[in-house]
Amino acid sequence: MKQRRRPLATNMSQINVTPLVDVMLVMLIIFMVTAPMMQAGINVNLPSAETRSNPSQGGLIITISKDRYIFIEDKPIHLMLLEETLKGRMSMEEKKIVFLRADQDVPYGYVISVMDVIKKAGIETVGMIIQPKDKR
Repeated sequence: MKQRRRPLATNMSQINVTPLVDVMLVMLIIFMVTAPMMQAGINVNLPSAETRSNPSQGGLIITISKDRYIFIEDKPIHLMLLEETLKGRMSMEEKKIVFLRADQDVPYGYVISVMDVIKKAGIETVGMIIQPKDKR
């Protein structure tokens, strides 16, 4: 009988981490460059006033853009779905507070219709977010 020779073990027992580190550094740079762009939010030209009425306490922020698009936080929503969505999101909240950010070019009637839907959803307090005026 012939004896078979076993092949020599050529497997490496260590992982080469250099390519992994290179990929991770490239990903880190990509995230560092793109993160500020993602935080821009919704561009709204807020009306200005001398008094301060911006949210100092918690609450949900609803934005109405110049083109009459409605956003809850940063997610778009249709006006017809706003009432049910608010009921679902605010059902467990102790204080039902909503802050409304509306572009100054949005017609007053449209802002009132959105506020009406917010009140129908059972929201107790609706505040308006404005841009403070310069004290010059």
